[in-house]
Amino acid sequence: MKERIYVVEDDESIRRLLEFALESQGYEVLGFPNALEALESMKQQRPDVVLMDIMMEGISGVEAVRLIRASPELRQVAVIMLTARDLEEDKISGLDAGADDYVTKPFSVLELCARVRAQIRRMGGRAREQDDLIYQGLELYPSKHEVRVDGEVVELTYKEYELLKYLMERPDQSITRQELLDSVWGTDAMGESRTLDIHIGTLRQKIGDDAGHSRFIKTIRGVGYRFIGVPA
Repeated sequence: MKERIYVVEDDESIRRLLEFALESQGYEVLGFPNALEALESMKQQRPDVVLMDIMMEGISGVEAVRLIRASPELRQVAVIMLTARDLEEDKISGLDAGADDYVTKPFSVLELCARVRAQIRRMGGRAREQDDLIYQGLELYPSKHEVRVDGEVVELTYKEYELLKYLMERPDQSITRQELLDSVWGTDAMGESRTLDIHIGTLRQKIGDDAGHSRFIKTIRGVGYRFIGVPA
């Protein structure tokens, strides 16, 4: 069965170009001029990957990604943001909303197709169900997409949650920065390193983790990070 790709882009020339390129790669491709039409179609035909522009009429691409991640039926869909905006805060807002990757216009069509293939490979390795992760003072419940610290629910962004889950699933293992970027952000671009630093910092604040006297996440200097929680 062909993988289904949604192209959500209000610029018709770009949308047609991407549709042609992806169809030539053997994918089933559906194009939409705005996010509302795409979201409505998802109720009937679930895509495998969505290429989502940010600036569109109606709701923005960022808000559309939030709606996708809030839906149990669509949560596993891979999303690549397409935008001419390249400011760091715009990039981070898209990733925090739940985007898996981010491509700035103008882009190489061949590179974009490679990124689509990478997301499809990642999807094949995603576990459909996860066991609860419970440590003293910190609990993560995948079925509810919920995190609790000392019994209190903590609101995390999509990427903060995925980052914490990846670390908690590998207790006492030193995880390199590049592994976190590859696995959580789905990119091997070294330029994403700053994004990882920002997310680790905000995650630590939200779960009450002092970088100097780590309760849960320990920095391994020159390597990356390690989850050091005590099992409940």
